[in-house]
Order: sequence, then structure tokens, then C-alpha cells
Amino acid sequence: MEPVHLQRVRLLYKTILRLHRGLPEELRKIGDGYARDEFKRHKQCNTAETAVFMSEWTRYVILLAQQLGVRGPATGARLGQNLEDALLDDMRDDQVQQLYDLLVAATGGQKVPSDP
Repeated sequence: MEPVHLQRVRLLYKTILRLHRGLPEELRKIGDGYARDEFKRHKQCNTAETAVFMSEWTRYVILLAQQLGVRGPATGARLGQNLEDALLDDMRDDQVQQLYDLLVAATGGQKVPSDP
């Protein structure tokens, strides 16, 4: 991995963790753990996957910064965003399962019923 790319990855990761400080404690723990696992999991990915990974996490940073506002969640927009159906359709089964596991963790371990 080239030094410039490594610096960008570290900066993005640190920015995510810094933004997570503005989240409620439970969400911060989940978010920090999820980000850590994802960055570790993608250390050895190919160039195409790296581009998508960096792009999506950058979009997350921008969205979270907008939602948190200048002085935290009380001044920002509603936290979270619904996923588009097209994005879900493009996910692999293991990615959908990981997303569901994250949803269960975020809702305090309660299973979420599927839509009718």
C-alpha cells in the first residue's frame, strides 16, 4: 500500500471515530466496533474494492457530519438514513446478514420483524 493511500485511510478512519464521539454512547460503541472491523476486513482488498470502500465511507462521514450538526445530535438532522432498494439488491447474502446483525445490535438485541 502506498504511503499517500495509507494516510488517506488513516485520516478517514480517525475522522469516523471523531464523529462517533457525537453519537449516543450505545451507538458510538456499535459504530466504533463496526468501523474497526470493516477497516481491518478490507486491508487486503483489490484496487476496485478499495475505491468503493473509500467512497462509501467518505459518504458516511459527510452524512454523519450533516446529521450531527455543529453542536451534536441536538442541533443536527435526524440520525440515520433508509437504504435504497437498489443498494440492497446489489448486496451479497453475507452483506445483508451483516447489515441485519448490525440492526439487531442497534435495537438492543431485539429481532426486527420483516415487512409483510
